[in-house]
Amino acid sequence: MLRAVLWDMDGTLIDSEPYWHESELRLARAHGGQWNDELAWQGSGKPVPQIARQMVALGTDLSETQIGEAMIDYVARSEMRHMPWIPGVEKVLKTLTAAGIPSVLVTTSPRALAQNLVDQAPRGAFVGFVCGDDDVAKKPDPAPYLAAGRIVGIGEEQMRECIAVEDSLTGLQSAVSSGATTLAQTAYIRTDTSQGPQFASISGYEGLTVRRLEEYVRQRIGI
Repeated sequence: MLRAVLWDMDGTLIDSEPYWHESELRLARAHGGQWNDELAWQGSGKPVPQIARQMVALGTDLSETQIGEAMIDYVARSEMRHMPWIPGVEKVLKTLTAAGIPSVLVTTSPRALAQNLVDQAPRGAFVGFVCGDDDVAKKPDPAPYLAAGRIVGIGEEQMRECIAVEDSLTGLQSAVSSGATTLAQTAYIRTDTSQGPQFASISGYEGLTVRRLEEYVRQRIGI
């Protein structure tokens, strides 16, 4: 019944938001901008160009392109040194692989960061990814999740048989709109998503088994 699991990256697979936020704060401090922790968290889950535009508007004396490139470079170097996997998620990925259930990464991050995560994931965990450099509409549009479904041969009418795991409201809207059975990961984001559109919420990955994921799908379908 469970056909695939579609994963957001930041705040869902890895606790990388501190890297992103530190990159933003460093750039703003060095180039005369106004930025703080609250603004950084408000940007969680949003595409890098959107964050860069806001930083320019708040006084960071660099171009949007320069800000975006500097942010990505900082995060990439940080993740090469240490991939901050969320506790328990590697075990979930391994059990899905052992059960023959494919995982697909769905992120607004650029290709280099997506590829780096896939390369450091448990062997064979991901069969592909959709990233911010792909020519698809960005979250909250459902297009990234629908594209992920196509990677594993799943059409729109079968999306409810896929689990999508997201953390931000933008990502949750994207996943739900695609038709996927969507779980909100609440453990690593400060934004309150309790009133979001998700089917269910989880806090961390302790006790999350293939059987439990299948139960979410069956509950959604009503069997």
